[in-house]
Amino acid sequence: MNRSDIQNLDIHQLIDAHKPIQGALLPLLHAIQDQVGYIPSEVVGDIAKGLNLSRAEVHGVITYYHFFRSEAPGKHVVQVCRAEACQACGAEELMALAEKTLGCASHSTTANGAVTLEPVYCLGMCASSPAIQVNDTVHARVTPNKLNQLLRQLEATA
Repeated sequence: MNRSDIQNLDIHQLIDAHKPIQGALLPLLHAIQDQVGYIPSEVVGDIAKGLNLSRAEVHGVITYYHFFRSEAPGKHVVQVCRAEACQACGAEELMALAEKTLGCASHSTTANGAVTLEPVYCLGMCASSPAIQVNDTVHARVTPNKLNQLLRQLEATA
C-alpha cells in the first residue's frame, strides 16, 4: 500500500462505526488492515483516543497478535501454517524452503517488495497438512515441488 491509501483511510469514520461494539479494538484493527493491508503507526494515537485507550494498549494488541502487520506487506503474501498438524507433516521444511527461495526470513518481505512471508497458526486444513495460503487462496498437502511452483508463479507476476 502506498501513502495515498493511508490518506484515503477515514480512521475517524471507522472508529465511530466500531465504537458502539463491545471490545471494539480488535474489530476496528481488522477493518483497518482489511482496507490498507496493515495498521499504520500514524493511526495508533487516533485509535487510542477514539476508544479511550492508551497508545500502549493499542500498540500491545497490534504487536501481540501475529495477524496484524505494522508495515505494508509485499504485493503477495505467503503464509505457511505452523500449527502442530502441519508441523508434523513438513511445514518446518516448507518454511525453510520458502525463506531460502525468496531470500527473506519469516515476518519479512523480499527486497523487491514482491512477497511477504509469514507464519500462520492454523488454516483449518489439519486433515490436509501441510497447508499454506497465498494471498487469499489456501493450498493443501503442499509438497516442496508445489511450493516452488507457487513461488515461481509469484515471482513471474512481480
